[in-house]
Amino acid sequence: MTTRPSSDLEVFPNPNPERDYTIIIDIPEFTCLCPKTGQPDFATIKLEYTPDEKCVELKSLKMYMWTFRERGAFHEAVTNEIIDHLVAATDPRWMKITMKFNVRGGIYTDVVVEHKK
Repeated sequence: MTTRPSSDLEVFPNPNPERDYTIIIDIPEFTCLCPKTGQPDFATIKLEYTPDEKCVELKSLKMYMWTFRERGAFHEAVTNEIIDHLVAATDPRWMKITMKFNVRGGIYTDVVVEHKK
């Protein structure tokens, strides 16, 4: 395989930094491991943000998401970790991540984290 997971989030200059607009990215195939059982957890991520000077490059975002596949992570912790890394890379005006985890033991979990500059 030529592509590998990577924690490097690449960015590019916002083509319209003078305007507020929202970028919405859906990531329907997020996986990590349950830290208690080691079983896979599946989630859909909705990333919404208003860029300032930088936007996240999508291929690097995909490779970044792959880094969680073999890691144990509580839903709340992984959601906060992802927004922390994205905010550090892009310094957005506003960002919101909604992670909708699939059912586990009859329970669905949604975790929503928001950042404002």
